[in-house]
Amino acid sequence: MPDEQWRAAGARIDALIAAEAAAGPIARERAEDLVRVVTDLYGAGLERLFDLLHAAGALSEEVVEAVAADELVAGLLLVHGLHPYDTATRISRVLAGTGVELIEVTDAGACRLRLSHGHHPPAGLEQAIEAVAPEIADISVSGPKPVIPVEALFSRVVAEPT
Repeated sequence: MPDEQWRAAGARIDALIAAEAAAGPIARERAEDLVRVVTDLYGAGLERLFDLLHAAGALSEEVVEAVAADELVAGLLLVHGLHPYDTATRISRVLAGTGVELIEVTDAGACRLRLSHGHHPPAGLEQAIEAVAPEIADISVSGPKPVIPVEALFSRVVAEPT
């Protein structure tokens, strides 16, 4: 399925649920329940597929890398909690070569980043992080580390005798 089609399918699902909401809260609840049940079924199928590939010795690093690199498959794995890489790894991969360093990802869903000297946050950085790590609720970017830590400057100050 081409990218445009699966992206359109996601938008269509959202539109159908919104249309059901117009029919009242019970209709919306049924539509959401249907999507949830189908999603759970597909998630169980994906998990079983990975179990079978692993048992057959076919889940090599190359296969894992290809799965993680495919936007559609990676997105489905994220929905089902099956993505092969943890949050920090997924974000670090997005940041590679951008001049932005990952400082930490907290259990509360905060992502702290730091810019390297002479770099600005790339356009679309937050959207790229949200795409690979939808569990992130807050993204903060700080400036670069100072070349000389402030504490080092004070260590040279000598108190004059009184």
